[in-house]
Amino acid sequence: MPVIRVALDVPVHTLFDYVAPDATERDVGARVCVPLGNRRMVGVIVEMAADAATASRRLKNIFCIFRDAPPLPADLLDVLRFCSAYYHHPLGAVVMHALPARLRSPEPMAGDPGAARYRLTAAGRAIDPSVIPARRKIRRQLLAQFQESGVLRRDEARRRSRSAPAALEEFVQLGWIEEFEDGPRNASGEPAESPAGTGSMVAEALPPGLTLTEDQAHAVRSITSAMHDYHPWLLQGVTGSGKTEVYLRLIAHVLHQGRQALVLVPEISLTPQLEAVFRARFPATPLIRLHSGLASGERVRAWLQARQGAARIILGTRLAVFTPMSKLGLIIVDEEHDASFKQQEGLRYSARDTAIFRARHARVPVVLGSATPSLESYRNAADHRYHGLFLRTRANRGASLPAIRCVDLRTVETRDGLSAPLIAALAERLALRQQSLVFINRRGYAPVLRCKSCAWVATCHRCASRLVAHLREKCLRCHHCGHQERFPQACAACGNQDVTLLGHGTQRIEAALAERFPEARILRIDRDSTRRRNAWPSILEDIQAQRVDILVGTQILAKGHDFPHLSLVGILNPDASLFSTDFRASERLFAQLMQVAGRAGRADIPGEVLVQTEFPGHPLYQALRRHDYDALAQELLAERRAAGFPPYVHQALLRAEAPQIATALAFLDRAAAAANPTSRVQVFDPVPAHMARLKGVERAYLLVQAGSRSQLQAFLSAWRERLDALPGRKVRWTLDVDPLEF
Repeated sequence: MPVIRVALDVPVHTLFDYVAPDATERDVGARVCVPLGNRRMVGVIVEMAADAATASRRLKNIFCIFRDAPPLPADLLDVLRFCSAYYHHPLGAVVMHALPARLRSPEPMAGDPGAARYRLTAAGRAIDPSVIPARRKIRRQLLAQFQESGVLRRDEARRRSRSAPAALEEFVQLGWIEEFEDGPRNASGEPAESPAGTGSMVAEALPPGLTLTEDQAHAVRSITSAMHDYHPWLLQGVTGSGKTEVYLRLIAHVLHQGRQALVLVPEISLTPQLEAVFRARFPATPLIRLHSGLASGERVRAWLQARQGAARIILGTRLAVFTPMSKLGLIIVDEEHDASFKQQEGLRYSARDTAIFRARHARVPVVLGSATPSLESYRNAADHRYHGLFLRTRANRGASLPAIRCVDLRTVETRDGLSAPLIAALAERLALRQQSLVFINRRGYAPVLRCKSCAWVATCHRCASRLVAHLREKCLRCHHCGHQERFPQACAACGNQDVTLLGHGTQRIEAALAERFPEARILRIDRDSTRRRNAWPSILEDIQAQRVDILVGTQILAKGHDFPHLSLVGILNPDASLFSTDFRASERLFAQLMQVAGRAGRADIPGEVLVQTEFPGHPLYQALRRHDYDALAQELLAERRAAGFPPYVHQALLRAEAPQIATALAFLDRAAAAANPTSRVQVFDPVPAHMARLKGVERAYLLVQAGSRSQLQAFLSAWRERLDALPGRKVRWTLDVDPLEF
């Protein structure tokens, strides 16, 4: 009897063997339903048992092999194995993470989008439904429906009546309809027109009148000349330099070869605008989106189209890196520096780094694009591990980089968070009918509610954080766990009614601007205002149509958006990051400020950026004024080298969570004692996390550091086995390789 090895979503690093009477090598990668204890679980067959003696053991039989969707291809299984090994996460959990939720269900996908459908034939179109006897009402109605719509999904037809399946079979026998596999669909879920061939897919790839800058042309020539094999490219371009146009030319090249392109973006909010650009350039090319905001059926349908090769452009957030593709030809990681590419719970993988491994394994090029590359990527390009390409000027011939100046808050007063120079600049833009953006990276109305009498501050009882005031909703809310409570009428400690709000959030700035400029159309854009499904397309449409005068937003606005009518950016309260304990804080702050500043002056309108700061002479702000990322990157790299920080060392965190902090720290002490590090691996003392309590759980961590990635991985592999054996009944622990948050 054939024996299969199955990866199951359980917290152990092992595979499970089962007897599968009808399994063959072709089923490797297929989903399977198996018994585990008294549960029915879905897993994935990752290999056939090589040792025939294995079959003699007393193994359980599987329930079934699902053949309602193609199996995971061998190359993707290799990527998943890499993630399991590198991030020290159970293979079953990694494999399940890569599957759409619908495919993790123990029920087959009968009637699922992507299942077989029926379409009317020429013979069926010629039949008058009235020739069907009136007593066969269902058959008459079905034929009329086919003649009206042309196509029906099998489950839609069968839901009409119990006799519908027999009617469908009869129509097939008569040649009136035929069964076919569901093809690619467009964004609205309707079937997309199939292109006549690869030529039609790229017919719009070179629009007339659009010429590349010299830097763009060099980048396109360099990458397209090396499409035959794995090459990592770092495309560093100033904001507005036309990185997207380079992506479009590369995608056109890949489509012309009959292959697929995978494009990763850090945020869901970036997909609508980029999707619109892709569809305008390649109107006949099947394109799908993949991100966590999709409905279950929509995601599985898109996943299947990519797997079958029907979708030619795959656009998505980090989870899209695990999309199966039969004709992968190119991977693009836009805004590669963004921390959103690193998952911060469960499987703590970096989609950027996984994309690089996948490209190397598939022997295709990978392009990392950014105006402010991560220092890891920047160093790799400097050391020639990546090929560096530079876009030094804005692509629009009439556009120039915005003028950036600092407003010195030591000498200039603010009212409601707004300085006089910024207010004057906003008034000037309103008079010119140009758009402005006021950037403050803090949601809510105010970050602190404080008692004037006893200095009590409203805090979350589940997290080590303050509650943020949301005045419109008349509540206090924790932005970490979601806890919410009514706005208090008095101090919870002393009963004094004189409580005050300190600091500014987007809601408070929005209110201040509305009071200052009552005639202005003001739009606040943050996570609170964009919760509604599909909110982004309508927001972007309002901005592009100039139905908005002033935008107030958080970092959600700083990434990749193109607002041609926006000429002014005001940046509020950036100074806190200058004094953070996080060694990456300066790198992130500069990237954020450079990105948000880059929203100004992208068309023919000159741009201006005002940064309100108490430290105008700080080297970071001086580099920002010069748009000189290279100078800052080299300075930060020198600091990192001297301090022994990444990218000159490699790190991992052992994170522990428990009901009490003492329990978490005690577990980490035992873990440190079991570490047995070599002289080339450092194990630091356990410490409470920066936010020690989160969602009612106490957190601590232990840092491990090594001079090379191979040394760190060898240590972690041996250490993890000892960690599995440690007592820790009330402790939940995870390994975080290449951590970005502490």
